[in-house]
Amino acid sequence: MDTDHITDVWDRVFATQPDPSVWLVVATAVVALAVVLPYSAWRIARNAITIAHEGGHGLVALLTGRKLDGIRLHSDTSGLTVSRGKPHGLGMILTAAAGYLAPSLLGLAGAALLAAGHITALLWGATALLLAMLVMTRNAYGVLTVVLAGAAFFLVSWLTTADVQAAFAYAVVWFLLLGGVRPPFEIQGKRRRSGGRVDSDPDQLARLTNVPAAVWLGLFHVVTLCSLIGGGRWLLDL
Repeated sequence: MDTDHITDVWDRVFATQPDPSVWLVVATAVVALAVVLPYSAWRIARNAITIAHEGGHGLVALLTGRKLDGIRLHSDTSGLTVSRGKPHGLGMILTAAAGYLAPSLLGLAGAALLAAGHITALLWGATALLLAMLVMTRNAYGVLTVVLAGAAFFLVSWLTTADVQAAFAYAVVWFLLLGGVRPPFEIQGKRRRSGGRVDSDPDQLARLTNVPAAVWLGLFHVVTLCSLIGGGRWLLDL
């Protein structure tokens, strides 16, 4: 690849794009909400939230010095991330806490990029993260899911017009912000129906820290809702 071509690609990825119309921003929010609220759509779309959830576990495990053994994604939208290291301590706590926070925080970061006009950079950044996750995915369904998601981001970024890129990027970020709010409520409901006998991330955190699972759930609610509010303000340019 010659220097001019590299420069062209660099300029294409990191150049700023004009802000889309407010109607597109609102329309993509409505579409994302229509995917998150009805269970029939959510049970399929939740796969994307699971990718972000397990990716969050994996990324924080690596950042805190743990050894990441692999990630599995299942067709029932559950997932499992296995890492090795000390079974206690700050690294383990941060790794366990990252899953439910990752979709909303990724959405917040995406909203910041879109507010700065970096639509193509967001799409390529998402492609890179999915490629990195693919390397650590250990089951066929997980590989298929990550490949399809990565291909969607890459093809939209490379083959479509600026308007299509903007619509796709805004829809994805709205989905992460809105979809990140729902899982903490779901696990809260499961824990209530089972009398607290669900071995979830909040329960693992309770064992690691001696802080009740309800407090960790409260933290997840606060972070996901604040991310939605802050990210939404950026997207709507309020």
